Amino acid sequence: MRFDAAVLRSPDGRFAVEEVLLHEGPAEGEILVRIAGCGMCRTDLVVRRPAGRSPLPAVLGHEGAGVVVETGGPGTGLRTGDHVVLSFDSCGRCRSCLGAAPAHCESFAPLNLFGGRAESAARFTDAAGGRLAPRWFGQSSFAEYAIVAARNAVRVDPSLPIELLGPLGCGFLTGAGAVLHSFGAGPGDTVAVLGAGAVGLAAVMACAASGATVVAVDRHPERLALAERFGAVPLHSASAGLPGLIARLTDGGAQYALDTTASAPLINDALRALRPAGHLGLVARLHTALALQPGTLDRGRRISHICEGDAVPGLLIPRLTGLWQAGRFPFDELIRTYPLAEVNEAERDCDAGRVVKPVLLPERGSR
Repeated sequence: MRFDAAVLRSPDGRFAVEEVLLHEGPAEGEILVRIAGCGMCRTDLVVRRPAGRSPLPAVLGHEGAGVVVETGGPGTGLRTGDHVVLSFDSCGRCRSCLGAAPAHCESFAPLNLFGGRAESAARFTDAAGGRLAPRWFGQSSFAEYAIVAARNAVRVDPSLPIELLGPLGCGFLTGAGAVLHSFGAGPGDTVAVLGAGAVGLAAVMACAASGATVVAVDRHPERLALAERFGAVPLHSASAGLPGLIARLTDGGAQYALDTTASAPLINDALRALRPAGHLGLVARLHTALALQPGTLDRGRRISHICEGDAVPGLLIPRLTGLWQAGRFPFDELIRTYPLAEVNEAERDCDAGRVVKPVLLPERGSR
């Protein structure tokens, strides 16, 4: 079948909406999905970094959602017409996957970042027959259609606005999962969130939904205003004595802190703002060595990396849609939609901070 997709051919190039070819339908355990909307995530743009090893040309996009149009047999557990949110790929067989930790799948990097499943390599090409990377994050959903493994598709209520749900598969999953799953925060707990982008604001919403007190730190006043609207106490990242300010606002120190910035000074500030035995989670990938200042890990404080909210998407995504329906997780207020043809404008707006979460619509105009 032939359909349109946004193809990136070089790390410093522009996306181009091109006709691509899918030479085979879904194999056993796979589904073909008509994409209704796909969020743009910072991870999609990691291929632009010189150190990136992700193969190009490729169709990126890993926050897709849409409608199943074909299945690879009854073993998928899904049917034509089902509405699904797509998340990251995982093998389903390693110790992590069998232990309900698919975000720590032993094959996570090759399946998601470095070209996808080898058996898919020959069936996805451009109009001239040139090969494209098989599947980005198991999806390649900057496109009208995507073939995915059924295990990384989560069925959702068809009454929900499917074109807006894609970011629940990664960015919003990561922020909310860190709070609700990695930290298990609840009433009486205190959380500091550093960086009020899509992941950080999802964490703020999750704190409010769980009853935890949350302080949000950012350098952009408009992002701090959003965080305050969603229930956080806002703090500018340039504030003097930031760790002390956080400690005062969290009754002696935050129990949990989530860093989305990969900024070494802010990471050290966050550690100093923790109470004894506090936990700092990092979600942004570090690109240089992290120097910790003396004393930051004293008194039982700890630091860990959180991937995809440490979540099982099939469990957390329905929880988040339920919270949204109850008015307690208003993620849709962070979204601005763009036609797929405006993918480059969406990237520019994202980089400039003019939009928190761009969502590309293959078949519809922006709202």
